[in-house]
Amino acid sequence: MASLAVKEHLPPPLNSSSQEILLFDGTTRLYTCYTCPFAQRVWITRNYKGLQDKIELVPLNLQDRPAWYKEKVYSTNKVPALEHNGKIIGESLDLIKYVDSNFEGPSLVPDDPAKKKFGEELLAYTDDFTRIVFTSFKGDTIKEAAPAFDHLEDALHKFEDGPFFLGQFSLIDIAYIPFVERFQIFLSKHFNYDILAGRPKLAAWSEEINKIEAYTQTKVDPEELFEYYRKRFLAQQ
Repeated sequence: MASLAVKEHLPPPLNSSSQEILLFDGTTRLYTCYTCPFAQRVWITRNYKGLQDKIELVPLNLQDRPAWYKEKVYSTNKVPALEHNGKIIGESLDLIKYVDSNFEGPSLVPDDPAKKKFGEELLAYTDDFTRIVFTSFKGDTIKEAAPAFDHLEDALHKFEDGPFFLGQFSLIDIAYIPFVERFQIFLSKHFNYDILAGRPKLAAWSEEINKIEAYTQTKVDPEELFEYYRKRFLAQQ
């Protein structure tokens, strides 16, 4: 899609001193944070469907977020949140489905019933996947994290008509890539553990994902991600 070839100008994050946004004025807004993996899921979906001109990005500084965001926009005070048709919708997995179903652009859900069923199973596994890996940081990391990545490797063998989880690029790939990206950086750099080694399907998947501009335009500096994880997960050890 031509719209993906244009580098988007990213607005600066809003902070506690930023002026309040006038809600429900007809503008569709994605409240996000450039470094949040959950919000990145929705950002990728928006980009892939070519909705840069239809869904405005409203980035927040989560360390100094505006008080009006919790009071007026989203009471959980989290990102992502989508302002659309006079309502606010949250939760990243719900939002990627919502954006795919309610906006124009290429569908990110296959027609094949078997692929749809397997896709739902993989979406349901995302919480287990992240929990296993995050928990491993406090234990025998390589041993404890390996089964989660093995699960993805096995899942990528299910359909052989493309390099992605359901063959073609879908919401499933979008749900996983922000976390795989971060885990790959952190585990490689701190634990000298390459999650792609010995997992050819996962390696091929990662290579293909990194050819998709809708995703690469949302990537953050690896050093910034590593420092954030190091401070968050290793400071207490």
